[in-house]
Amino acid sequence: MEVFAIDGLPEIRPGDDLARAIHERARLAPDDVLCIASTIVSKAEGRQADLADFEPSDRARDIADRIGALTDEEKDPRFAEAVLSESEELALDLPILLAVTRFGHVTVNAGIDRSNVPDADLLLLPEDPTASAERIRAGLARAMDVPVGDGPAVIVTDTSGRPFRQGQRGVALGWAGIAAARDWRGEHDRDGREMGVTVEAVVDELSAAANLVTGEGDGGTPVAVVRGFDFGDHAGHDELFRRAEGDLIRQALAEWDYAAADDAEES
Repeated sequence: MEVFAIDGLPEIRPGDDLARAIHERARLAPDDVLCIASTIVSKAEGRQADLADFEPSDRARDIADRIGALTDEEKDPRFAEAVLSESEELALDLPILLAVTRFGHVTVNAGIDRSNVPDADLLLLPEDPTASAERIRAGLARAMDVPVGDGPAVIVTDTSGRPFRQGQRGVALGWAGIAAARDWRGEHDRDGREMGVTVEAVVDELSAAANLVTGEGDGGTPVAVVRGFDFGDHAGHDELFRRAEGDLIRQALAEWDYAAADDAEES
């Protein structure tokens, strides 16, 4: 398998045709997988925003005050309101805002970015990253003059932290033309034992591989091509985001009182 970044992409503006911009700078093969940073997808879709666009609610002011008191820094309630507006719910509102986005991804600050946003204060995640991936895939197929089903797969990626580990890695937010997971359940290991729990999140693994070559800073290479990936003869499905009723961590967070835990630690 080969992974390489696409060079020479311009600064993306609202309304830009991402598929055409990518096609003009890379000779793509039909079985390639394109990993595209959500930042440029959001820019093309006009998902920039200013803090002035958000009128803080009482809840946003309360969140900003409590986090500010904890960190001894003044927090802008307009940013808290932006996070609330982009969230289905908050899994945590102290000491950080851990948000469940409307499409199911759980991430700090609802994935709102303040880096590499030249024309606004904030960059919001795409509203529906899978729909975005489907549009880009269709655009690539048109540019390549092939049926959509014969064109490259597309994964919209972001960087995200992980419970229990330091550092960030690339993850998938939306995808088209590839199953999210490779399901090994029902297959057998080398000793003939049937596997009952192994489900491999391949779109996350490909996103992480892409992140190695696209980077995190000012490199200006937000698109990577994965060439030669073979899904193999496995069952696949798209259930990447864990449902709340089966998420033990989210259930525990809902019952956790940070202030009480902090007081207990100090005592």
